[in-house]
Amino acid sequence: MNYLKGTGVALVTPFNGDKTIDYQALEKLIEYVILNGVDFLVALGTTGETATLSKKEKNDLLDFVIKINNSRIPIVAGFGGNNTLEIIENIKARNFDGIDAILSVTPYYNKPSQEGIYQHYKEISENSSVPIILYNVPGRTSVNISAQTTIRIAKDFDNIVAIKEASGDFSQLMEIIKNKPNNFIVLSGDDALTLPLMSIGVEGVISVIANILPKQFSEMVNLANKKDFTNSFKIHYQVLYIINALFEDGNPAGVKAILSHAGLIKNNLRLPLVPVKSDTYNKLVDLFSKIT
Repeated sequence: MNYLKGTGVALVTPFNGDKTIDYQALEKLIEYVILNGVDFLVALGTTGETATLSKKEKNDLLDFVIKINNSRIPIVAGFGGNNTLEIIENIKARNFDGIDAILSVTPYYNKPSQEGIYQHYKEISENSSVPIILYNVPGRTSVNISAQTTIRIAKDFDNIVAIKEASGDFSQLMEIIKNKPNNFIVLSGDDALTLPLMSIGVEGVISVIANILPKQFSEMVNLANKKDFTNSFKIHYQVLYIINALFEDGNPAGVKAILSHAGLIKNNLRLPLVPVKSDTYNKLVDLFSKIT
């Protein structure tokens, strides 16, 4: 699972003015992030506005990403939700050629117990033909995978190989890192905290900022994995303010604003998401110009 030890980019889904998927822009974005050194692609994540995509759109988009990538770097695909049986049906219906792992978010809205979370991932484990990454993001799901549950899952299911941890809880992360199996990978789910987390044992990230600053962010992560924290912290503080600004009006509104300024995509989102306010846009453009 060494291919997960680095920078994964949570790809945005570009839209045309009529809100259909802009595949030409998506191809341009994929080429841009691969050329600039990301380690793997993540399709159909939160940043991809997957909640607004139809089942056909999800499959078509994933097929397109696989085609354009052409086996150059690994692909992780989002297969999550709050209906365990539906997730299993979607997994069984999918051809996983060209997909190296799945990312599965903690069930949201239902607010399951820790035992419910365990049983949910047990079902996914028993039905997936590819490795699985847990995704803990309590700020969005209103439920946290405890350190104890993460460790229990990691020890019980060999094909659950990693967790994207976006709780922001350093104590929880340190407990996971200390007690996890040796081959279980902990990834950051928060761009701003990635380098501090790598200093305590996190080995990579699934990143939003890597859509627009793939070279800089990948270099920071690579330096940190080599334990060169002196130089990696220089990059961390170079990009920190723009990372914080990206989320002022929500994700992926911020990163889409910058991508549109850079000419990679159009600044279109699907409701209920809307573009960033003009003040935020101007701030992002100013910060981006200082980095590039």
